[in-house]
Amino acid sequence: MVPIPVTVLTGFLGAGKTTLLNRVLSERGGANTAVIVNEYGELGIDGQLVTETAEAVVELNNGCLCCAVRGDLIETLGALVADGRRFDRVIIETSGLADPAPVIQSFILDDTLRASFALDAIVTVVDARHLSLQIEHDEAREQIAFADVILLNKTDLEPPDSLDAAERRIRLLNPLSRIHRTRDCAVPLASVLDIRAFDLKNLLRLDPDLLGDHEHEHAEDIGCVAIQFDGAISADAVNRWLNRLMQDRGRDLLRLKGILHIEGESRRFVFHGVHMTLDGRPGRPWLAGEERTNQVVLIGRDLDAEVLRAGFTSCLAEAALHAAE
Repeated sequence: MVPIPVTVLTGFLGAGKTTLLNRVLSERGGANTAVIVNEYGELGIDGQLVTETAEAVVELNNGCLCCAVRGDLIETLGALVADGRRFDRVIIETSGLADPAPVIQSFILDDTLRASFALDAIVTVVDARHLSLQIEHDEAREQIAFADVILLNKTDLEPPDSLDAAERRIRLLNPLSRIHRTRDCAVPLASVLDIRAFDLKNLLRLDPDLLGDHEHEHAEDIGCVAIQFDGAISADAVNRWLNRLMQDRGRDLLRLKGILHIEGESRRFVFHGVHMTLDGRPGRPWLAGEERTNQVVLIGRDLDAEVLRAGFTSCLAEAALHAAE
């Protein structure tokens, strides 16, 4: 049996991995593509944002593929093979805090994965605006260092000299990868799929201990707060809460994302933020009979879960007051 090619999408929190994944699936149609989405928190928001064209979408939440749910990845891929369905490719979107080395190690050392799958490329999305902050984290540096292809994304937000400086910093970590400057991850699919760019020998020169027995540990001050409540929420109240949160804790907020049930709206509202940058827009319509649930995930340093939940709950309370008037 010809091994199924696997593309691993990495990149730090908020860089644009899901945007790239949806672009790939939409332009390729997603037929016969299996997608595995990994999130650091217990709520799988990104899985809900993946285009529905994929043949199979599996969410692995509440931990990173490089540590807590690594065994789940091996089990999931083994199940895809055992199920008898033939996929043209597998795309894995890792958590923004994942170290790609243990994921690579799984495909090299696990007998089942090695027999059925072949790594095609490690594709890393880099946030051009926030690189200088994010590169302070070990995970961000590892994601760049192990990449076969790098998308320097959000180039519309930075001037050319800043992009040149970002590319020079990337080259210090990875002089061999192919770099594409992108806006909204717009890149020819031939640049990221079926390119046979993965080269174990090069990686072993970079990290001779790559296949050794070691575990990845996340920084102790970085945590995840997941908030989930039913009921309509006040658009004005949640907008004030989010903007105040970004102003007060923006530097410590590595990632902020959510799906909201806004009072009086027939479509879900999807938002995401990185540090001081916040963006949102209407998403898919709520289906008849679908449970309209608010889901918010925050990842950052020294987050107070009780304070964050209280702030979000106040937005629900304001919506309830509007309904009673």
